[in-house]
Amino acid sequence: MKNNWWKGLAVILLLYTAAAGFLMPVPRLAILNETIRNLYFHVPMWFGMTFILIASVYYSIRYLRNPTPQLDILSHEAAKTGILMGIVGLATGSIWAKYTWGAWWTNDPKLNGAAIAMLIYGAYLVLRSSFTDEQQRARISAIYNIFAFATAMPLFYILPRLTDSLHPGAGGNPAFAKYDLDDNMRLVFYPAVIGWTLLAFWLAQVASRIATLKLKVYEKQLV
Repeated sequence: MKNNWWKGLAVILLLYTAAAGFLMPVPRLAILNETIRNLYFHVPMWFGMTFILIASVYYSIRYLRNPTPQLDILSHEAAKTGILMGIVGLATGSIWAKYTWGAWWTNDPKLNGAAIAMLIYGAYLVLRSSFTDEQQRARISAIYNIFAFATAMPLFYILPRLTDSLHPGAGGNPAFAKYDLDDNMRLVFYPAVIGWTLLAFWLAQVASRIATLKLKVYEKQLV
């Protein structure tokens, strides 16, 4: 129980985010209006996605140095969790775009970059399913996972800042903190980042345990 304290913290922070995110006052800004509350969900999901993908790459590197089925499972399940968080992040961003920019999708470099990054990680899942040999699948997947991360992160965080974008903090557009992330919003935003990140690691841990159990059952059937 002592090792699971962070799970309780994740639940508390996410409940707080949901309650405070909808009930606490927010800045009254033109165009954004009440949709600014999506900042507590959309942006922290990207943080959670980034941290869990970092963990996935970490396990991939460890696998290449010391190949074990457990490290492959940890890397794979962390990547799948990151993809899930990314898809939900795209969905919440699309909803936000509809009510602020007037369209579900716009020709915005950050939106397009995020979509391309998700396609790159989608190819990772397709790649894994194309191999029947477990060791070959794990080795190639680990290499591709490192490549995918090195490609996706610039698409998420670097390239959109080098050109004009509707997103805050890109192309001369001021970041949230400069004009609307007031003290009340910080009280919710930072706990939300921690909560969504902990949830991502929790999901990856549960998925890894299930995958490990399936592997053990499969190995017993072979005996």
